[in-house]
Amino acid sequence: MSGSESSSFFSPQLLCNVGFRLSETARQNPHGVAIAVPKGRDAKGRRKYDQLTFRELDDDTNRIAAGLHAMGVRPGTKLVLMVPPSIDFVALVFALFKAGVVQVLIDPGMGRANLIRCLAESQPEGFVGIPLAQALRVLLRGRFPQAKYNVTVGRRWFWGGKTLAQLKALNAPFTPPNIQAQDPAAIIFTTGSTGPPKGVLYSHGNFNRQADEIRDFYHIQPGEVALPAFPLFALFNCAMGVTTIFPEMDPTRPANVDPRNIIEAVNDWQVDQSFGSPALWNVVGRYCEQHHIQLPSVTRVLSAGAPVPPHVLERVKNIIHPEGDVHTPYGATEALPVASIAASEVLRETRQRSATGAGTCVGRRFPGIEWKVIAIDDGPLTEMSQVRELAASEIGELIVTGPVVTSEYVTRTDCNPLHKIRDGARLWHRMGDVGYLEPSPTGEPRGERFWFCGRKAHRVTTPTATLFTIQCEAIFNQHPRIYRSALVGVGAAGKQRPVIIAEPWPEHRPQSRADEAQLIAELKALAQASNYTQQIETFFIHNSLPVDIRHNAKIFREQLAIWAAKRLQ
Repeated sequence: MSGSESSSFFSPQLLCNVGFRLSETARQNPHGVAIAVPKGRDAKGRRKYDQLTFRELDDDTNRIAAGLHAMGVRPGTKLVLMVPPSIDFVALVFALFKAGVVQVLIDPGMGRANLIRCLAESQPEGFVGIPLAQALRVLLRGRFPQAKYNVTVGRRWFWGGKTLAQLKALNAPFTPPNIQAQDPAAIIFTTGSTGPPKGVLYSHGNFNRQADEIRDFYHIQPGEVALPAFPLFALFNCAMGVTTIFPEMDPTRPANVDPRNIIEAVNDWQVDQSFGSPALWNVVGRYCEQHHIQLPSVTRVLSAGAPVPPHVLERVKNIIHPEGDVHTPYGATEALPVASIAASEVLRETRQRSATGAGTCVGRRFPGIEWKVIAIDDGPLTEMSQVRELAASEIGELIVTGPVVTSEYVTRTDCNPLHKIRDGARLWHRMGDVGYLEPSPTGEPRGERFWFCGRKAHRVTTPTATLFTIQCEAIFNQHPRIYRSALVGVGAAGKQRPVIIAEPWPEHRPQSRADEAQLIAELKALAQASNYTQQIETFFIHNSLPVDIRHNAKIFREQLAIWAAKRLQ
């Protein structure tokens, strides 16, 4: 089919290719706004936006997919995509899906060394990226010997390949390739918060089921308007017939967002839903509270990447529509979504238990997920016969299976035996999280809830006990001067010294050594008052805990353990 025919073409058989969910949206709502991005201001200071309809976006993606095919790209070709959030970003993602390309998606905020290593490990056959990305490819050409299919988004300089504009100008006929649900669609890298980033292989079936689970669980309807502060979430919007409004922000630094840009976009477009990290909503919620600002059009906020503090949930729930709610989907790059809980449930019930060390309740599982809690094991578990399932309320590690669970790592493949358990034709993924299942009060299986107690790799083992981060940190996070804290262990496993490193709210940072000593004394008193923390006797104050680059929320406890060890020398 040609680009101009795309919106009238639809075959149900194509829907196993996640890219053609956009084509179905374009067929049903051709003139609806698919994407809008900020574009300066008019003479009166009002924000202007570039926009594309679903039909225009679908036509664009077909032209790009046809151009890629004309270049020699075939289904299964691995191409790195390095384009910032924009209309081009969304168009390219769907074009690559439609062409059957395995797209390599890497968060540029992970740092230069990690980025280059991840790119090289993925062994790409080409780059689709902005000039800076292409310059990096040329500069490090020895790391990418197979990269021959290259497309520059913007001005091409001294390197070869075509520009995106040239690709579209070919206007070649597009014949959709035969793609099956199990065929690879993307390689997405983990944040590396508990080790080197790993490349996770996603199939078209994984993406399709993710879109279905998220749409159905949260009752998302075509025609809604969403503002994603995490670019990849925009892809679900187009697959669900939802308008995407990109805010003006650096998505690699959500904690540094200017809240006024979020508020402005929400009001300009009467946004129904927004997705962002806890760090972003902490900033936006505090700003709205301080300036008495409401966002009445918003009925659904999603926040993920790390446990969302109750104070963030409460602030955000207070500024959105009275009948709206804040939802915290739980999962991982390798398995998403797994479970979800709403702020209304947290604030009504679970926050009180969390504050006294029960862990963080992440809610009930999605319909397509099965889960178990098994005995903690730091070694490989390759078959279910090696697994010992625990009784309800016993703390262990969580494993999950279902259509959204990915099958393997394609980089750092040595990690597969540590994370995947074979169960006949099924695979279970070890989440790397520890916690316990709380039975449903009615006995209904989907009524049980998982309480997250921390990462398995972060647990602290002393000669007499095992301490879990989320349980212990909650005790100290109740102090009015403390924003967040981190439990780390210094020394060899089994003989570790537990240490709490606390980050005060900026306005409550100690102003003198005496003030710091007083704050530490108060934290020690809290430790002695809880059975979870009585072993902890060492405390440090830190002005800014290191966090992950994707969500600015996951604390890098490994770095803090090294920092604490040096302080104790």
